[in-house]
Amino acid sequence: MLTSTDFSGLFNKRFFRNFVPVPATNSLRLGGTTPEFELPDITNNRQVKLSHYRNQQPVILAFTRIFTEKQYCPLCFPHIKGMNENYHRFTEKGVEVLMITSTDPQQSQKVVQDLGLQMPLLSNPDCRIFQSYQVGQALGAPLPAQFLLDSSGQLRFKHLFSFLSANAEVETLLEAIGKL
Repeated sequence: MLTSTDFSGLFNKRFFRNFVPVPATNSLRLGGTTPEFELPDITNNRQVKLSHYRNQQPVILAFTRIFTEKQYCPLCFPHIKGMNENYHRFTEKGVEVLMITSTDPQQSQKVVQDLGLQMPLLSNPDCRIFQSYQVGQALGAPLPAQFLLDSSGQLRFKHLFSFLSANAEVETLLEAIGKL
């Protein structure tokens, strides 16, 4: 049986705005602070402000690449699943995981439902937070990246996309948490 891929919703403003490749040239320094943001948390139906975690708990910012609610990046899909399956391991260590996607709220709601996401999925369809964190972009979507902030909001670990290592492994992130 021949199946077709559903590309509906893929070719939108975000796709064309992020089409031209921009490498991840992040200038955020370890020990420094990162840009503030406020985004909707689709998983828990609330607004999330990064500064709310300052002096409260460490945070992992997991920028991920989802094209539409039907089209996942083949390099990011296993990472999303792994982070979700291990979410309890992060929270047991007192760390919140904020996964950030460029899909719009409606698409993001479908992702939350389809994958049974437990962790907050923050929607950033205009990609301004991706841009402020300088994660890069290619072929219609921002590139993935992971950042670990300690409880005072200082950057302690960062992983930027490369073809050799698209995302930081769960164990790598847990190891970085162990060094806080």
